[in-house]
Amino acid sequence: MKTILIVDDEPRTREGVRKVLESWSAGRCRITTASSAVEALEWLDENEANLVITDIRMPEINGLELVEKLRERQHPPVVIVISGHPQFDYAHKALQFGVIEYLLKPLDKAKLVEAVELAFRKEVEMNRIERMERLVDTKLLETTEQENQYSAPVKEAIQYLDEHLHEPITMKDIADHLHMNASYFSVLFKEQCGLTFSDYLTRRRVQRAKELLTNTRLSINEIAEKAGYQTAKYFVKVFRSHEGVSPGQYRKNVTHAEETIQ
Repeated sequence: MKTILIVDDEPRTREGVRKVLESWSAGRCRITTASSAVEALEWLDENEANLVITDIRMPEINGLELVEKLRERQHPPVVIVISGHPQFDYAHKALQFGVIEYLLKPLDKAKLVEAVELAFRKEVEMNRIERMERLVDTKLLETTEQENQYSAPVKEAIQYLDEHLHEPITMKDIADHLHMNASYFSVLFKEQCGLTFSDYLTRRRVQRAKELLTNTRLSINEIAEKAGYQTAKYFVKVFRSHEGVSPGQYRKNVTHAEETIQ
């Protein structure tokens, strides 16, 4: 169930927006309210909102300051700003902060509903992007995009590595496969890929693990083995160092993101 948080110090506006959206959502959304940005931030410390609808002019912390604070959070909600003042500088700053819509009071009910529907579509898009960023190593993506510019030995090395990733493969193994001097191959690989062979190998193994964590129900031990790690303990250490979370937590995060999209 989507959650909408309405933030406005004017009770009439706050309740009016709530009633319109409760009628529109017909129970599909959880709708809650806050009478100030301070109250909203306190609520958000304990709860999550998919969408925040906030007035601009409020005591203590105004709407734009609230939006700025929301952007600092790990999973910021999408935001609609409402205002009784058609001031360009407010609207311009709101758009700079990534606000989805800037609505003027008195609020048109149809435009409010339209803005909320747009905001939820935007949230889906943002969640998809976030999920892709979690899944894809941008450095590896860059090497893939430039692969057609690599020399034949480097292309063959990458292909051989992908095919034998589950094995305890080393740079010397690949250099021997290519009938090349290991030191020369190391320099050639770094020069063309922009990554050392060791860094590339680690990133590929972590990438393989992320794909398996996302798309299968294999255990951490099984995934460690398929990603080329001899022990699950070492795999967890490398994964945490690279991704900032354990493999198990990564799986939970990605699963949560997918449920949010649906």
